[in-house]
Amino acid sequence: ERTESGNDFTETLTRAKFEELNVDLFRKTMKPVEQVLKDTIFTDDINEIILVGASTPSHIPKPEVQQLLKECFGKEPSNGIDPDEAVAYGAAVRGGILSGDEILGDVVLVDV
Repeated sequence: ERTESGNDFTETLTRAKFEELNVDLFRKTMKPVEQVLKDTIFTDDINEIILVGASTPSHIPKPEVQQLLKECFGKEPSNGIDPDEAVAYGAAVRGGILSGDEILGDVVLVDV
């Protein structure tokens, strides 16, 4: 970006400095997670935490966010699922629920 005087401004940040500057924002991301846990009656049935999407081309959330989720759930979050496949799977499950497909059995899909 150019400043008012027309000079370019650049700054190199290490990952550690970036995380230090954004720690409050990262912690705020946990509020919706905590609310979901309060709202659900199935917290003991959570087998896996799947991370989908991020601001990087590799779709892997920042290590700080992963650490906060690990602390919240007591287990490593999984980020090895293709985001497009996860969205497609969720849409297929939602479609099955809406159509009353019996193959889904007692599957519960919670929007968060």
